[in-house]
Amino acid sequence: MSVHRIASRYAKSLIELAIDQNKLDVVTKDVEQFQAHMKSRDLYLLLKSPIVHADKKKHILKLIFDGKLDELFMAFLNILVTKGREGYLPEIAVEYMVQYKQVRHISSVKLTTATPLTKELEKAIHDKLEASKSTDQHVELVSAVDPSLIGGFIVEFEDKIYDASVKHKLDKLKKGFRENFYVSKIISS
Repeated sequence: MSVHRIASRYAKSLIELAIDQNKLDVVTKDVEQFQAHMKSRDLYLLLKSPIVHADKKKHILKLIFDGKLDELFMAFLNILVTKGREGYLPEIAVEYMVQYKQVRHISSVKLTTATPLTKELEKAIHDKLEASKSTDQHVELVSAVDPSLIGGFIVEFEDKIYDASVKHKLDKLKKGFRENFYVSKIISS
């Protein structure tokens, strides 16, 4: 079975359980906290290691997270370790966040501009995207700056990209000149 399929199934189970117990937001905060801890190379390697025994992994997870995470999420971690699926925890956490955003009707949108935006302009773009029929009810806007765009912006969400950057327009113009045989014949004459 593929890693994505395994991660998707466990994430879906956790979300359904969290909804049933009315703890969706609590579990989501726990997943975010867990993802932050997973940036530790040592913890990541520990969970991925087939050499370390499951009881030792449970003990270490308890030492790190006991009292910091909800008992539902702690029980979920213990079940995964017992079943030998702890190596998939990073992927399960990522998939959980994807499914959480679907449940809450949140679209993640990345906006890349050539220069930093003012708060007013960023809010105006956020409101415009939220009003759009292309995005979900709520928009989570992540801004990035890439000076190589020269000007304009790039909006990315789901599997869509809208590139209104000056760099993109110049590249299209350059490509058009290269492919235009009539202009090259006039120039070479």
